[in-house]
Amino acid sequence: MTVLDRLKIELNNKDYFEDSTYTMYLSENNLTATDNYDKSTMQRDLLLSVVDILEAIANDVDLMRKVSDDTTGLSTSEAYKLLQSRIQDIKSRIATLPSTDTTEEYSNISLLFTKGRR
Repeated sequence: MTVLDRLKIELNNKDYFEDSTYTMYLSENNLTATDNYDKSTMQRDLLLSVVDILEAIANDVDLMRKVSDDTTGLSTSEAYKLLQSRIQDIKSRIATLPSTDTTEEYSNISLLFTKGRR
């Protein structure tokens, strides 16, 4: 299965955008749409792409109207709230995944106190 196919599955096979747009979001998150999907190394970046796509949908009022009217029967505001909830769920999932970026080995550690000079 390609990365693009896996992305579409994560989006419930909804055609929010053209494949070229999905490919752009994948490349922005260091993925190639035509590569074979490997969950162990690509899941985090794929989920980041999903968040980017869902945030783009949430920021497009016309697309939100289309999504809410055509597929759910919900009002736009209800659909927006559900979409924001889904984004938060995915972000929580991302936070539990290990980062494959080794350049930021100590990025979660910050200096809290320093010894002041007198």
